[in-house]
Amino acid sequence: MSAVTYPNQTKFALRAGVTCLTTPAGAVLLNPPRNEKLTGLTAGLLQALKTLNQGPATVAEMSTAADGADVTGLMARLTDGGWLSVTVRDGGVDLYTIHPFGQPAPRPDTPLPTSMTLSKFAVLHRDSEGFVLEHPRGWSDLRIHDPRLLALLDGPDGADVTLPASVTQQFAQDLRWCGFLVSDAKEEDREFATRSWSTPDLWFHRRSTLGERTITWEHFGPTKWAKGRFPQPPARKPHYPSESITLPAVDIALKRVEGPTLTAVLEDRVSTRAFDDDRPITVDQLAELLYRTARTRSSKPSDEGEELISRPYPSGGSVYELELYPVVRSVAGLAPGMYHYDSFDHVLRPVAAADSPAVKRLVKSTSATLAAGAEPQILLVMAARSGRIMWTYETVAYATMLKHVGVLMQTLYLVATDMGLGACAQGFGDTAAFATAAGVDELEECSVGSMIIGSAP
Repeated sequence: MSAVTYPNQTKFALRAGVTCLTTPAGAVLLNPPRNEKLTGLTAGLLQALKTLNQGPATVAEMSTAADGADVTGLMARLTDGGWLSVTVRDGGVDLYTIHPFGQPAPRPDTPLPTSMTLSKFAVLHRDSEGFVLEHPRGWSDLRIHDPRLLALLDGPDGADVTLPASVTQQFAQDLRWCGFLVSDAKEEDREFATRSWSTPDLWFHRRSTLGERTITWEHFGPTKWAKGRFPQPPARKPHYPSESITLPAVDIALKRVEGPTLTAVLEDRVSTRAFDDDRPITVDQLAELLYRTARTRSSKPSDEGEELISRPYPSGGSVYELELYPVVRSVAGLAPGMYHYDSFDHVLRPVAAADSPAVKRLVKSTSATLAAGAEPQILLVMAARSGRIMWTYETVAYATMLKHVGVLMQTLYLVATDMGLGACAQGFGDTAAFATAAGVDELEECSVGSMIIGSAP
């Protein structure tokens, strides 16, 4: 299929990031690291490219500007090469636009099968400009301007829409070309590679890593939409109103001398799923664990006036966003309940009572991790103040949070091993229960990890 099959009102435009340089000898299309030289062009075709440089245009408009030159072949070549965005229109109305971000697949040369259906990996969502259809394994996005087309995503015969048959057929063929359609609903379940991936996991993976969609770090951030419009959330979380519980300080210099080697704690680290309730962890041990793993080691203004934040584990420099909430069931010297660890002041502040329904749900979530009948002495919930990192990293913010959780978990494992304590990371947690217990909006602060801590048996 070539560009000439599109309706006459279809508009073509250089895709985002593409530059077209024209000279009397030809033209060069640039979209680093990719480029393509166009040679042997007539004066009319060069003029058509200059018209395209000025903004979206139809084949007829470019042909007129080129003194009647036939530009359909050139537009077909550029469209099939992924250099152009294509907006299909009817009755003067934009219907949908193909936005390439990678190298297009070859256009299918066989008729559209009647059994084709939407891929399980296709994701339809809204943004500030309307509906957009994405596929993590695809080479383009498809923006739907006219909501009548939404009914056609289940197949060209799935609904009665007031659009010409030629338009609905073109839409189905473009869905197929862009990779949104599969031969039947079970196609992606026949192979382990596609059946094993869930839609949100694959979409998140491709949205938060470099690849065809995002080829350089500059695409990720710092965020341009945030700076200048919204203030950066403060590094320090506002205090809970409860009276703080001062924790004993830790002599790090002494720990350096007395502690075992890194090799020893690495080799000795295990996941502990049962604890010694006759000899529960003490508040001093909890204080040491928190101090050695999550304290704020420095916080002072930089030359730009921003706070410089340092933690015992890698945490994005001054963009640190994780908060720790010890949920205490059995700790010698500390009342049961949920606390927030203020890493700036090295104090605990009570957050919720141990018998509150939300705290009970948090504790119950550990049952799948622990040995039968075992209960946690401490559930250490890691929460991300998402705005703190999204303000800077945008599309990779959540992926960065999870990386921070991973390094914090390993840090907790190693320090707990060094202290003779038991620890076990949870594979999941009750995020809704955390938001209720902590009294936070999940969009501003959410549970992203948790570990069970206690005295080793």
